[in-house]
Amino acid sequence: MRVNRILLSSSLIVVALVVQVSVLARLHLPGAVPDLLLLVVLGLALVYGHVGGALVGFAAGLLADLAPPADHAAGRYALVLCVIGYLAGLVKPESGQVKTAAGPMLVVVAAAVGSTLLYAGVGALVGDTAARHVGLSGLLFTAGLYDLLLAPFVVPGVMALARRAENDPLAETSSGKSGDLSSGWLSGGTGLRIGGQRNGLRVKAARARSARAGRIKGVKRL
Repeated sequence: MRVNRILLSSSLIVVALVVQVSVLARLHLPGAVPDLLLLVVLGLALVYGHVGGALVGFAAGLLADLAPPADHAAGRYALVLCVIGYLAGLVKPESGQVKTAAGPMLVVVAAAVGSTLLYAGVGALVGDTAARHVGLSGLLFTAGLYDLLLAPFVVPGVMALARRAENDPLAETSSGKSGDLSSGWLSGGTGLRIGGQRNGLRVKAARARSARAGRIKGVKRL
């Protein structure tokens, strides 16, 4: 991943995790908690593709596993977001532009449901049965609903920032300078301009000779 991708992804992940832990987790909504971190991973995966989405998802999930007040085994949410980021990156638009909002919304709902199921499945493998006591069906419904309501305010902005970060200003500056240098080089430094001046001098000399010859003939006729 390039430096601009790493910086943007790290900043968005940290901000999303802080907001989720300090604000969304304290709303005490029924069922699941709105997963802002998941939405950020989806937005980045839809721009960076499956490889970038997997890397971003793993980093975001690992940070969530280690950040307090995490009460589950480290690496559990990292695995979930890594898989979700990879799968979301597979449906990245070929042109890079989303034509309708239906596609990303379906990705959000599928990711919310899939991440909840995968998280519960991994928990069952390690002996965590908390999802059974809370009610898996209620978690699936509320997770999909909350993430779907929050997605229009998060996913488009994350995708726009990711696309803007893809346009490296250093590369644009260097290309612009090279274009200016090349145009200046062509106009004054390669001899093309000198050649044009020489051609102009030759034309002027030829006109002067013809005018002089005309005057001489006129004198002879007289």
